[in-house]
Amino acid sequence: MAQRFLAIGECMIEMSPTADGTYALGYAGDTFNTAWYVRQASEGGALNVSYFSAVGDDQVSADLITFMQKAGIETHMAQVAGVSSGLYMIFLDKGERSFQYWRSASAARHLADHLDQLPRIGAGDVVYFSGITVAILPENGRRKLLERLAELSRDGVTVVFDPNLRPRLWASVEDMKEWTMKSAAIARIVMPSFADEQEFFGDRSAVDTADRYLRNGAKLAVVKDGPEPVVVKEVGGREFRHQPPAVADIVDTTAAGDSFNAAFLVEYLRQGGLKTAIEAGCALSRQVISQRGALVPVNAVEPNDKIAAIQS
Repeated sequence: MAQRFLAIGECMIEMSPTADGTYALGYAGDTFNTAWYVRQASEGGALNVSYFSAVGDDQVSADLITFMQKAGIETHMAQVAGVSSGLYMIFLDKGERSFQYWRSASAARHLADHLDQLPRIGAGDVVYFSGITVAILPENGRRKLLERLAELSRDGVTVVFDPNLRPRLWASVEDMKEWTMKSAAIARIVMPSFADEQEFFGDRSAVDTADRYLRNGAKLAVVKDGPEPVVVKEVGGREFRHQPPAVADIVDTTAAGDSFNAAFLVEYLRQGGLKTAIEAGCALSRQVISQRGALVPVNAVEPNDKIAAIQS
């Protein structure tokens, strides 16, 4: 088991509607969601779960840090004067969710200016980041972050990247694609979602997506595809396809991929087994999409679904 799991990115203030017409305050963000579920999935283990970002100097930012710490996540947060954390609101219309964001002045956009505040990490540790982490940064910040992550990778740190393609955060689709592949090139493990990759990179299948990232430098590609089979492929090694069981009572797919990533990584780091890691990821994701919200209570998972090995 790795000693430290460090996620880097943006955790935002969430305002979600309640039954009485008011809004409840919460916190969420793709890399933070994964860190939160890693903490739950690794209970009883020797894994230190940490989060690095930048926040404002206001009370709402202080409350965000307190929330993380109460969840058992060690915080390493640079404080930026005069700004605050990003915010988004959830709107419901006949059960369908839509979102509105206020993040253009988010403190997290400055995180690359404070990389000296990263915790000590070394061989055997894991650093996790996403396409959103990269997208919110100015171009110089992107370069600084990737350079630092490349240094850590050379020192034996396992770098994990979820492309999480969000074109609205980028100046253009081509800009997004270029930085996505630059980011993936320094990662040992890449965890894309096929629907996004197909739309923007033109991949014909989840295997094509895996092969593209392996050719780009990754050692392991884990391709999620909603209710369709998960494809996992290693450089010069094994390839697996797993059909997740159907979920009849889907309530909210928010954080489905984030929670899958968390359980997969915890199991993979603990035992090194791809089969049980895929099972664990699917099992936790099923629990999450059966409840409302990004961060929900989950039970310990016992992966036992059937995995089929397929020929490379």
